[in-house]
Amino acid sequence: MHEHQRPPTFADLLRLRDARRERLLDRRAKHTELLQSASSPAPDRKGKGKGKASESSESIHQNGKHSASHLAYTSQGVDRTYMSIWEELQSSIARESSLRRALLGLDSTPESISKCDDEADDSLAFYASHPSLRPMPDILLRPDLEAYVRELESKRIQQVPSSGQKDSGKSRHTGSWLLSKCRQIIVAAAGVEAATDAAEALCTEVFKVLRCDRTDDDIQGQLLELVGFDNMEFLGQLVSQRANIVRGITDEADRARVAAAMRDRAIPGVQAIIRSEKDVAIEKEINKARRKAKGKGKQTEDGSLEDQEAARILGFGADLRRARERQLSQRPAEVLRPEAKGAERYPHIYTSTPAGNNGGALLSMFGSKYALPAGTVRNEFSDHEEITIPIAKAAVRRATEQPIAISDMDPLCQYTFRKYTSLNRIQSIIYPTAYKTNENILLSAPTGAGKTDVALLTILRTISQYCSPAPSELDWTDPSRKPEFTVAKSEFKIVYVAPMKALAAEVVEKYQSRLKWLGIQCRELTGDMQLTKAEVNATQIIVTTPEKWDVVTRKGSGDMELVDRVKLLIVDEIHLLNEDRGSVIETLIARTQRQVEARQTMIRLVGLSATLPNYVDVSGFLGVNPHKGLFYFDAGFRPVPLEQHFVGVHGKAGTQATTRLLNRVCYDRVSQLVAEGNQVMVFVHARKDTVNTAQALRELALADGMLDQFASPENTRQHAQLVARVGKSRNRELKDLFAQGFSIHHAGMLRSDRTLVEELFGKGLVRVLCCTSTLAWGVNLPAYAVVIKGTQVYNSQKGAFTDLSILDVLQIFGRAGRPQYETHGVGYILTTHDRLSHYVSAITMQHPIESRFASNLIDNLNAEISLGTVTNVEEGVAWLGYTYMYIRMQKNPSVYGLAADELADDPMLGQRRGEMIRNAARELSRLQMIVFDPVTGFMANKDLGRISSAYYLRHESVEAFNKAMRARMTEADAIAMLCVSKEFEQIRVRNTEEKELKQLLGSACCCDVKGGIDSTSGKTNVLLQANISRATLQDFALVSDSAYVAQNGSRIIRALFEIALSRNWGPAASVALSLSKSIEKQMWPFEHPLKQFPIPPGIMRHLDNGGNVLVDMERLYDMDSGELGALVRNQAFGSTLASYVSQLPRVEVSAEIAPITRGVLQVTMSVQAVFEWNDRMHGAAEAFWIWVEDADNTEIYHNENVLLRKRGYMEPKVSVFTIPVHEPLPTQIFIRAVSDRWIGAETVTAISFRHLMLPEHHETHTDLLDLQPLPVTALNDPCLEAICRQRFTHFNPVQTQIFHTLYRQPYNALVGAPTGSGKTIAAELAMWWAFREHPRKKVVYIAPLKALVKERVADWGERLTGPMGRTLVEMTGDVAPDPESIRQADIIITTPEKWDGVSRAWHAREYVQQVSLVIIDEIHLLGGDRGPILEVIVSRMNHIAAQTAQTVRVVGLSTALANARDLADWLGIAKVGLYNFRHSVRPVPLEIYIDGFPGRHYCPRMASMNRPAYRAIRMHSPQKPVIIFVSSRRQTRLTAQDLIAF
Repeated sequence: MHEHQRPPTFADLLRLRDARRERLLDRRAKHTELLQSASSPAPDRKGKGKGKASESSESIHQNGKHSASHLAYTSQGVDRTYMSIWEELQSSIARESSLRRALLGLDSTPESISKCDDEADDSLAFYASHPSLRPMPDILLRPDLEAYVRELESKRIQQVPSSGQKDSGKSRHTGSWLLSKCRQIIVAAAGVEAATDAAEALCTEVFKVLRCDRTDDDIQGQLLELVGFDNMEFLGQLVSQRANIVRGITDEADRARVAAAMRDRAIPGVQAIIRSEKDVAIEKEINKARRKAKGKGKQTEDGSLEDQEAARILGFGADLRRARERQLSQRPAEVLRPEAKGAERYPHIYTSTPAGNNGGALLSMFGSKYALPAGTVRNEFSDHEEITIPIAKAAVRRATEQPIAISDMDPLCQYTFRKYTSLNRIQSIIYPTAYKTNENILLSAPTGAGKTDVALLTILRTISQYCSPAPSELDWTDPSRKPEFTVAKSEFKIVYVAPMKALAAEVVEKYQSRLKWLGIQCRELTGDMQLTKAEVNATQIIVTTPEKWDVVTRKGSGDMELVDRVKLLIVDEIHLLNEDRGSVIETLIARTQRQVEARQTMIRLVGLSATLPNYVDVSGFLGVNPHKGLFYFDAGFRPVPLEQHFVGVHGKAGTQATTRLLNRVCYDRVSQLVAEGNQVMVFVHARKDTVNTAQALRELALADGMLDQFASPENTRQHAQLVARVGKSRNRELKDLFAQGFSIHHAGMLRSDRTLVEELFGKGLVRVLCCTSTLAWGVNLPAYAVVIKGTQVYNSQKGAFTDLSILDVLQIFGRAGRPQYETHGVGYILTTHDRLSHYVSAITMQHPIESRFASNLIDNLNAEISLGTVTNVEEGVAWLGYTYMYIRMQKNPSVYGLAADELADDPMLGQRRGEMIRNAARELSRLQMIVFDPVTGFMANKDLGRISSAYYLRHESVEAFNKAMRARMTEADAIAMLCVSKEFEQIRVRNTEEKELKQLLGSACCCDVKGGIDSTSGKTNVLLQANISRATLQDFALVSDSAYVAQNGSRIIRALFEIALSRNWGPAASVALSLSKSIEKQMWPFEHPLKQFPIPPGIMRHLDNGGNVLVDMERLYDMDSGELGALVRNQAFGSTLASYVSQLPRVEVSAEIAPITRGVLQVTMSVQAVFEWNDRMHGAAEAFWIWVEDADNTEIYHNENVLLRKRGYMEPKVSVFTIPVHEPLPTQIFIRAVSDRWIGAETVTAISFRHLMLPEHHETHTDLLDLQPLPVTALNDPCLEAICRQRFTHFNPVQTQIFHTLYRQPYNALVGAPTGSGKTIAAELAMWWAFREHPRKKVVYIAPLKALVKERVADWGERLTGPMGRTLVEMTGDVAPDPESIRQADIIITTPEKWDGVSRAWHAREYVQQVSLVIIDEIHLLGGDRGPILEVIVSRMNHIAAQTAQTVRVVGLSTALANARDLADWLGIAKVGLYNFRHSVRPVPLEIYIDGFPGRHYCPRMASMNRPAYRAIRMHSPQKPVIIFVSSRRQTRLTAQDLIAF
């Protein structure tokens, strides 16, 4: 065999044999005809010979066992024609023998096969032997060809040499081998022997994965999910021998297929094929599916075609789906999971199946998804398929269950639940845990089971802990009066996180009414409902959405006080962890868990959910003790059992044909329900579809002659009254449909019409109500049956039609069944066939809840870094440990991209988590959002990261802004940049919208649209400008898109404004703030500011004509009401217009500047309000942005936010700050004051530098000379030397350099040196000079603080006064010595205020005149509030010296100064005596780190500093003592508490 030629496969041989057999049979048929003609009898023997020949031929073909001797018998006397036929048959023997040798592997080269076949066709060998000795070829005569092929195969295997171990290894990988392995897995996992169907299903799935076109690495995770962790060896074998397994099973299938084809092939003779009707149907179904897949070019979503193909190859049959359903229905209690065997059981798991207590719902097949309920039926029709899930059996009561009567509860619960007689079954079971303990709880129960009241029990538990007296101790026996409690309302907050705003409003209404008697306030905090700080403080229960609460808790300041007071967090619909918004819920809970551990506070977590499949995982994520706080109730606990129908119609969603089919299928179900006397709600997903569906159903009923069944009863008085009310309605469709028993309901209708429809349906006068999901969320109006028609919902956030959320489906199904009327309800969901399996698996919870956290890891990490909870990789790894993703990574690693051996090598996934954190941090660092050190793992936020976290920006948007944002931008540039943000990527451009978008582009867009309307950014741009222009939109999808664009655009443009401020870009900040107000006010910046007031259009036309301002505000400010009335030609409106003009917020800004150095100016700014306050217009406060710009209006030197409140808003707001200046000086700078909310409320003030005098430029610092340290003996005084030797023997370098000036010379001196450089010794040197030169005079030491005075008194009193023989006296506000003591004292230690008071009467106080030396410590405070006193003291002492003709030496001690020369000139210091050393001149080196914090308010800003301070301690001084200085007494306690918590 040549190396380049592959060996022939068994299929190759069979195909060769098949081709030869065709040719042989054709020749045989021809030769048989010749044989018959040659052996025909003479005319007188007609019929007899023919009959013998026919009989002989028929017998051969029927029996297939005759030898050639039968032909010899019939061929006696035949001429040469027969001999040629016999030679052909003998040649076939040779050919068949050669083929058999090839089949047996004895001569299997392609050349030998080809040669054999060619020779047989070209020439015929003549055999002289007797024909009777030559049998017919077996391959032509044996009907049991399949068995014959197996026989050949067994012979071939037996004849394979034993040395070919590799080939032997290949041959054992057959379908039976794989099936046996799968059966072992199933039996080991389930503990049952009858696992044939499950084993075949698992075998099919494994083989389907093996034969797919993905790489080995890609399929490892899926195979691991199928076979489980207990079969890792088998998994390795599957991956390593993948090609051999697929080849072996495929070859085996080819042989079986060819054999079957040979068996079914028509051969000469009599034959019959028997096929049942079911076989024919199955074959048609398979062929149809194959043609459909071939036409589409792809397989169906659920992989049914791959399943059928894999099953066919394995020989399990084509109808795999029905086999699965049969397995599900026959073994409802069989748990086929590797982890199920021996799993831990929990006490509060209530299921109708024995497997339910094993930590999850019933798993189907081999563990990839959970089983459908028992009794599920699938019906297939020509145009749709229907799956019916029957009513769940009611769960059997346990012996331990005891119903809780309301009368048995304490007074707090009794009065709250006073309208109840008892709790329902689920509430009674969970009551002891919910109300009697503080355990975290996960409640998984069907919709309508009363989970909201369970949450109320936990709320009452929290309230009871702040009640006085305690509810259990209150003696209350009179139900007619309410119990008297005193609730500490300011001590706690309760947060209820609801997934939708509609649900939040419903919860607020319910809890507010229930708890009103306690004075508990319950308010909504969502994107639509904002709360002021006062309202938040007055609220005890805050109902919010996940995104809103995420924003609140993201802020490291501002809202932390609110977060710290949270004692209970309730998360409703927690099964949404599996949805796109799941990462937000995950973030909230992880953040709360970390807060509980970090601050050692108690925050109770309560999770409410519909039926969860893997509830144990979710309970672990919530920190629930599964033995105490985990409660699971299956569908058997639904108050009104629900029969669920899932209908999938054939067709593409959104097409007219599919819509018609949906209407027809909907009508079939609705008409059947109405005929049975039931009411039906049909839910659609657009307002206009309510009318269209109702009309379509009415037309179909009319066509079927069934319209009378829909009509409402007319023989009641109520009917007549309600008909009259319907007739008064202005809704034409409502009146038209009501006559036939139909009606509509959606949010676009008038409130009165909606109320009327609800009343009509509630009283049974409407049989079919077509409505939107608003009715399911906002109104409690149940019906016997609900029908969801279609599942395509337009999502404005994604700009496309998306699947109806599972949350909406569950809520709508919750409206099915009226407890007071029916024993069960019916729910239909009509969708397209391709989405059928999605809803079946989602509603029945067939798939485990997985995490979506990884998709938003980068943004979530940025939020935690900005919050300060993650400062390095180690903390980031710990943070991921609190997430649900971490739990699921350990349970199902393949879904999260983990290799099979990664979990075994790293069970805690520390390395993987660290890798995830580092990758995310690198990306944030690349975007300039954080500072990240890859070596140390250190992470710190930057302004860009902080802003993106606060405004919920995605990091992809930040990347786009980094590329596009510039210091100078026009409005068109800013809008174009805004529209390329990631938040708008879902906006889709549709052909149907092109015409309207072009009209909007021409009529409503004032700025150029870059890129045209054909792109996402272009469409977003047009919609944003159209929203500002208040253009009217016609297309429903455009209306939704426009609302989404405006809502998000306002938030993003605010972020851009803050980014511009952080970068000190004045023009960009001005444009961004202006656009932000334009989006919020829906008016352009160039329009007249008075449009923001409710002024009639006719009046406004005299002020603003289509955006052209006719009369500006400056002229209006100077007009009185009469002039304004004349201007607008309406004198009556003049006074109103005058009030509006005076109410437009504006301020006047004045400023004074003073140079500190040549490069720093101090600005004292005053902001004065000049408008009239109106509560309705201005609310509680008005904010103004103030920033100082350079002369070119490009760079912002300083910015701040000034808040004006009604009380004292007319008082000027004074602010002092410093700004840099550069030489040459500009002619002026500008202070811009811009209102945060009002367009046109802007003031610009110019600050001239024309007369500014900068200080002269001097050498600011004194160089430290490299001198030999002086010994103490340089004092030349044994007494002083002895005093110094107690602490040191040599002076330090600073003291050495100033020694001669202070100790030997009489000049005034200024010593500026860092703290700790020995300035106290400098004061002592000057004092010793004074006592040496003027022994009879006094020395005054002035310290700025009483504490420093006391410290100096204690020090000098102990060290100096005794050895020197001098006396010392303290003069402060606390100590007032008698005059005699002062006269006798040599050293006076005092404060500036005290010495100022004493020295004022220097004429009468002789001791003041006897001062020879004044030492002023901390003289740099001259620039502070006490500076004037120091100035007065120095001036007065100089005056006294001049008047008394004596000299008074002044020595100033300070830190290093920027303008030391100016201070020296004031002190009268010439060239000698000025020492201003740098800050770096210290005996002990000092490293300085400066961090800035952006908080505008003191308390939040101080709170935001605590964690960085803790981080600095850990980094710089983990083992040594640390002193933290704060600015108030209260802050010492708050900072200490936070540091302890960290």
